[in-house]
Amino acid sequence: MKIPGPGEEFLNETGAIARFTGSFVRETVSPRYEIKEFIRQCYLIGYKSLPLIGLTGFIMGLVLTMQLRPTMISYGVEAKLPAMVSLSIVREIGPVISALIFAGKIGSSIGAQLGSMRVTEQIDAMDVSGTNPMKFLVVTRVLAATLMLPILSILSDTISLYGSFLGVNIRSHMSVHLFINQVFSILNFTDILPSIIKTFFFGFAIGIVGCYKGYYSKNGTEGVGHSANSAVVLSSVIVFILDLLAVQITDLLGYN
Repeated sequence: MKIPGPGEEFLNETGAIARFTGSFVRETVSPRYEIKEFIRQCYLIGYKSLPLIGLTGFIMGLVLTMQLRPTMISYGVEAKLPAMVSLSIVREIGPVISALIFAGKIGSSIGAQLGSMRVTEQIDAMDVSGTNPMKFLVVTRVLAATLMLPILSILSDTISLYGSFLGVNIRSHMSVHLFINQVFSILNFTDILPSIIKTFFFGFAIGIVGCYKGYYSKNGTEGVGHSANSAVVLSSVIVFILDLLAVQITDLLGYN
């Protein structure tokens, strides 16, 4: 039996994910719709992830402000510190870091959940009993991940800016009103909109990869761990690739 090389294995995996995505699209647009399960997944995927992503955002804003301060002081532009931090967080750091944390928590969780259901034959039992596992398990989770990540990213950016405000006031004093004016003096609609749009694609990719890895898990309990791990790794790589493409597209459209 011929063992496929890395290139062939990559193409096979890409084709399998594309077919899986096609099945997801077909099941998404066709009734019956699992509204209750979708809402439950939004709660589990979104609300349950908020503390971790919020804490990460707060620390990110605080540390970034404290690290940038000496450099800004050396160039005599300390007053522009809130503007520089907010631009960095909103345009790039916030969405990407939120997506990576989301991939680590939700991608691995989905991969492990569906993987354990596959190896214990629960998915096969759902199929036999007349319940569509693709619609009930996959569609609801992917749609919830696609919808929740942009919301979590916006909340993370807001919490990051609050952390930045505290970081500014550790060594100096700046009022809330002045801080907000500094932030919005440099941010505009073309900075915020692309960063929100790309998080929809981040969430979709994380949901699809996590569901694909778990749905086709094999080799028993060992395969469940492999599915969870590979879901995190692959979805993180895709987030970076999508971010690179988003930067190129926004640059061509003149948003940068």
